[in-house]
Amino acid sequence: MGPSARRFVRSFGYAWEGIKAAVSGEQNIKIHLGVGCFVLLAAYALHFSAERFAILLLVIGAVICLEIMNTALERVVDLVTDDFHPLAKQAKDMAAGAVLVFSVIAVIIGLLLFFKPALHYFS
Repeated sequence: MGPSARRFVRSFGYAWEGIKAAVSGEQNIKIHLGVGCFVLLAAYALHFSAERFAILLLVIGAVICLEIMNTALERVVDLVTDDFHPLAKQAKDMAAGAVLVFSVIAVIIGLLLFFKPALHYFS
């Protein structure tokens, strides 16, 4: 394996370390992962089509990715300053706001995806 291939393989290791650090250090990511697993199990129980599963996976993945980016931004801001600074607070609040906005959108998408299968299942 050449140096370029080794760097490529190592990049996956760095990414995995980042995911582990985010999951082990952030309660919200654990919550998103737990809810995501529950939603996927419910979708399986309701015999979701491949298309519905794909949409669900994209939405869950996007929420988790945004949460990881939010965590990364918080860590960078904390690295830059220990002192309170209004711009640092705004940066953290905006990143958290992005997660909140997409989480609300994800819930709406989930309700739309689950409505018809749940109605059929419970009727």
